[in-house]
Order: sequence, then structure tokens, then C-alpha cells
Amino acid sequence: MGYRNLSACVADLERARQLVRITQEIDPHLEAAEVQRRVYRAGGPAVFFERVKGTAFPMVSNLFGTIERTRFMFRDALDGVRKLVELKTDPSNLMRRPGRYWNVPFLAWKLRPKFTRSGAILTHQTTLTQLPQLKCWPLDGGSFVTLPQVYTEHPDRPGWMKSNLGMYRVQFSGNDFEPDRECGLHYQIHRGIGVHHAAARRRGELLPVNVVIGGPPALAVAAVMPLPEGLPELAFAGALGGRRLRMCATKPLPMPADADFVISGYIDPTRTKPEGPFGDHLGYYSLTHDFPVMTVTGVYHRPGAIWPFTVVGRPPQEDTSFGELIHELTGPIIPTVLPGLHAVHAVDAAGVHPLLLAIGSERYVPYAATRRPQELLTLANAILGQGQLSLAKYLFIAAKEDAPELDIHDIRGFLRHILERFDPETDLHFQTRTTIDTLDYSAGMGLNAGSKVVIAAAGPKRRELGTTVPSELKLPDGFAEPRVVMPGVLALTGPFEGGRRWIVLFPPPAFRLPPSKGFRLWLWSMIRLKRRGISTTGCG
Repeated sequence: MGYRNLSACVADLERARQLVRITQEIDPHLEAAEVQRRVYRAGGPAVFFERVKGTAFPMVSNLFGTIERTRFMFRDALDGVRKLVELKTDPSNLMRRPGRYWNVPFLAWKLRPKFTRSGAILTHQTTLTQLPQLKCWPLDGGSFVTLPQVYTEHPDRPGWMKSNLGMYRVQFSGNDFEPDRECGLHYQIHRGIGVHHAAARRRGELLPVNVVIGGPPALAVAAVMPLPEGLPELAFAGALGGRRLRMCATKPLPMPADADFVISGYIDPTRTKPEGPFGDHLGYYSLTHDFPVMTVTGVYHRPGAIWPFTVVGRPPQEDTSFGELIHELTGPIIPTVLPGLHAVHAVDAAGVHPLLLAIGSERYVPYAATRRPQELLTLANAILGQGQLSLAKYLFIAAKEDAPELDIHDIRGFLRHILERFDPETDLHFQTRTTIDTLDYSAGMGLNAGSKVVIAAAGPKRRELGTTVPSELKLPDGFAEPRVVMPGVLALTGPFEGGRRWIVLFPPPAFRLPPSKGFRLWLWSMIRLKRRGISTTGCG
């Protein structure tokens, strides 16, 4: 039936020998995070820290450390969620296979939260300074909540049906935040809470906020799930958790009755304070910037509350399992949202958001003598305007008709397919000075600003890819160490401020030498882009 709370999940994992307890005192300042990183790299179990320095609350990490454990935690509900996704994808399935969907009415009932007058979360109150002061990286600006579930409702249409539950970074110490009184909220400009913030600002009102920590594990997954419009995260949490989500009917916002902690307060939409820096999933620190500040009016916790945490940093990290589960559950919905799009993969090794691989249909002008990307470009623009996919900087998209067996999770095979077919003169498309991931600074244009690149490929194979570096290859001053990392991909080191880094180039056919005009133009353009602050592609 799923877990009612986090304590039930911890007990179940311990019975299944998928959780270990650490009885020695652990310091939340850097030490706990380092333990988590090492356990995750080793493919280890969830870790329960019984004694945490400076707080009375225990901590748990690595709950989602492997996709197998993630599936185990939701084993009673995954089949039901898949059925709901199937019906969302094709409602006619219900008529064709009624036997498979006999229990759908019961599954749908779990989507609706159950409101109560009381709950365990209202039992105790505490202060921010009494919470675990987790710090993951040496230059972090202060203590952060790394698995927060931030709940807001639309000021124009209050109620859970128009609510947003998102995982937005919460800093509650450091910088110039007033101790026990203020938190910093870091969220990207396109997120649901941003819409609520804008509405509150327009109305001249304060925006109530509840920051939820812990509770049923389904809540954390729901907070990162890219759900379609009209499906609140609270509803999805009920489906994935296998039971209706219990909510305390508190004012001004409800709070999950079985949450471990809730930090309650409000945002003044006209007020900001510096937040950060913070070690992040792109492999460097996101810097200090002004972000909304939350005034705290209360900190609540249940009896026996447990503080769950993760570590955000260069992939792979624990959030990789989140991504795998999201793909498993939402992959079939993609064609219903963007007709003609068959699959999308956010490459974890690139920091998840920056690099997307996609497969789409290329059906425009079917009578043309030669095929070139046309429908693919329409799909590419749609992808770059779709929810979390809009954070992408690089989108590689191929036509399904050219290779029906092509797999977006076979990254080497997919890139090889693209490189064998795309024409750099016609199939390389830049969108300059647009919005990008708030956490991404690589463009050198400031916060939220940068460029995007689409590389599309349709039609027959154009070239054989090179597998060796020609001995006659000459590079501009400062560039060296050319290596072929896979057929058609040349990597070399180049100068940049603060040291050297790898720059990956995708040259035309087989590194023909002496250099063709096309190769010279390609190499020259990539170097010019780099020197102008426009990143080329994946850097080590």
C-alpha cells in the first residue's frame, strides 16, 4: 500500500538490508556529504546517521542511490502509475483491454488528497538553527535543504488543484539572512513557483510558502516530475505512493500531515537577498545572486522526524536515479505532448539539462528527391520551449525513418549516426541571446542568458567517419593534444581563463587533409565561438 511516512520507508529498507546505520557522531559540515558521495560511488545502501553534530534530528541519505532501490520503494504502485500513463497516452486502451484496467477507478481515487484537521506534522515546533546544518562543499554559502519540496498555490486561483510542488534550493543560514527568521529560495525563471510569484507581485500581495522536508518518498519524486498541465504534484504523489496523500487543512496553506518537517512562511515578491554560492550538478559553483527571500513564521516537525538529504554535484550523483525513474514513467507520454517526437534523453554526464538527444519523424515533403531536416526543426523548437527541456543548450535530433532501431540511450551510437549524416553548412542552427538554465554560466552573458545549438540529421549516410588523427594536422597556437575519442569526434586542449580544458569538435568527413575549406571553416568557427564566450560542446 506504500509508505505513510519516511520512518516506514527507513524501516522497510532496513528489513530488506538496503539501509545501514551509522552510530558514530557525524558532522553535517562537509563530513556527512563526503560519506554520501563515497557510498553512492560504491553503489551502496541507504545510510541512516543516528547522531548528527549540533542537532537532535537524525539524517538519512542515498534513499534513491540506485534505480533498483528506487523501484523497490515504489514496487506496490509502479504498475498502477504505468496504467494511468498508458491511458493518458491512448485512452482507447481502456476499451481494447478492459481487463488490464479494471482497477483504474481505484487508482484514480488515490489522486485526490485527503484533508484532515490534524496530523503528526503539527505535533512539535522548532527553529531553523536546531535543524541539521548541512553543508556539502567547502565554498557553499551556508546550510541548504537539498531535498526540499516547496509548496505554493496560485494567488488568482487558490487551492490544491492549481498548486505547485517543486524542488527549489532553500538556504537557511549564511550570507545576510536573519537567523531563525529568513530563508533564501533559488528557483529558475520558468518554474511553476515563478508564475505564482509574478501573480502575487501583480496583486501586491505576499506569497505564502511551505517548504516540506521528508514525508512519504513519493513527495520528493513528485516535486521533480515534469508533469503535464492540469496534473498537480500532490495528485501524482498519491498515485506513486499508493495511497491518498494526507494534508492538514492549515492556513494559509495546507501541509502534508506525515511530513517530517515543514518550514512555513511567505515571500514578499518585491524583496530579494543574496543567495549562494552552491556546488551544483554542472560541476562548478553556482554563484551568489539576488533571489527571493522567505520570511519564516514557523518550523514544524513530527515525532521521530528524520532529515533526508542528498548531495548535488558533478554527475553521476543520487539524482541520477530520479532521472531514470522519470524517464521510465513519462517516456510514453512524450508523443502525446509533442506529436512526431518519439523519444528524448537528457544526458546525465553533461549535467542532465545541457545536452538532449532526441528522435523525431521527418515526414515533410515526402516526394522530395533529397531529404533534409524540416519537421525535425519544428520539433526542435517545440522541445526547447517545453518545461524542463527548455533548459537545454545542445539538442541533437535524428529522423526515426533513417534508423528505426536507433536508441537515444546508446550515446556513442546516436552521435555516430548524427555525424555520419548532418551537413554543418545547413544542419547547424544557433539561437543566440536566449534564456538558459539559471545555474549555467558558461556563455559568459550573466544570469539566465546564453545561446542554444540544434544539430539535426535526416537522410542517407553522407560520410565515413575518421578514426585516427592525421599526422599533418596543424592547430592554432594554444591548441594541442588532439585525440580521437570515438569515430568522427576529435578532442583537443585549448586555452581558457584559469587553465586549460578539453574542447570537443565534430568535423566533416574523415578529417580530410590537407584541410578542406569545410574543415577549416568549421574549426575556425568553433574557436571564434569559444573566444566570444559561447561554449562549443561537452568539456571535461
